[in-house]
Amino acid sequence: MSAKPSHWMSRSDPTQAFWRDPALPFVESRRACQSRACYKPHHHPTFSIGAVDGGRSVFTGAEAGPVMLSPGALVFVPAERVHACNPAPDSAWSYQMLHLDADWLRAVRREYADTASRASEPVRIVSDKATYARFSQLNALLFSQVEPGDKEASLIEFIGDFDTGQGLRIDAPSIPTHLTEHIRPALDCLRATPSASIALGELARLAGMSRYQTIRAFRAATGMTPHAWQLNQRVNLARNRLRDGDDIAAVAQHLGFADQAHFHRVFKAFTGVTPGCFRK
Repeated sequence: MSAKPSHWMSRSDPTQAFWRDPALPFVESRRACQSRACYKPHHHPTFSIGAVDGGRSVFTGAEAGPVMLSPGALVFVPAERVHACNPAPDSAWSYQMLHLDADWLRAVRREYADTASRASEPVRIVSDKATYARFSQLNALLFSQVEPGDKEASLIEFIGDFDTGQGLRIDAPSIPTHLTEHIRPALDCLRATPSASIALGELARLAGMSRYQTIRAFRAATGMTPHAWQLNQRVNLARNRLRDGDDIAAVAQHLGFADQAHFHRVFKAFTGVTPGCFRK
């Protein structure tokens, strides 16, 4: 008997609704209504498309400063791009968020476009009623009981129709080559040992810099401090394990969190929901 798609409201936060389907492992979706949850600046391995349904949101991740988003705006965010979308101060907002597996998206794009030109793909902010309406229709379809094949076809069609072109383009920051090369050994170390508590001094030694220089180089190259980058990496790994149904306490211990409460706080700060809500 095949697994059924997951579509549920969060009991701990009734403003949140989620959709996943084992038949379509390359996509997941989320809705939030009148939410006040805020995210730390973060990145994830998926390509994300967000839509503002109501209220006002502030997008951070542009060198020129925050960008205010109004209802009907869509944000297309490439994988690994540091960003955050949060409600305007002292307010709530409603939104939809779609996450696409980067390898799956790359394969789809290869069918109709030159993917080599996407190496430094910008964030795109689109304010167009027709595009917003198409995205909302797509997301409603994903949450419905329609057959997985029809959902995949609609998803591919949406990507092909709106993958390029219009909108405000926010290019990734220009990173000096020497900074990238300096911090590469430190980044490789963090990637190889995500659960280890590696002192800033050790990362600085690997980078051949002072601790101050290392922090500045990390922020310039990744948009985050070394500690924030490592926490973000742990959360991304935790998402994968929780999707597979792993025990929350075991995930927290495996990834080097001090305890389950620490894991809970960090996970929610980067994802807007608790590990338990996400795991379900």
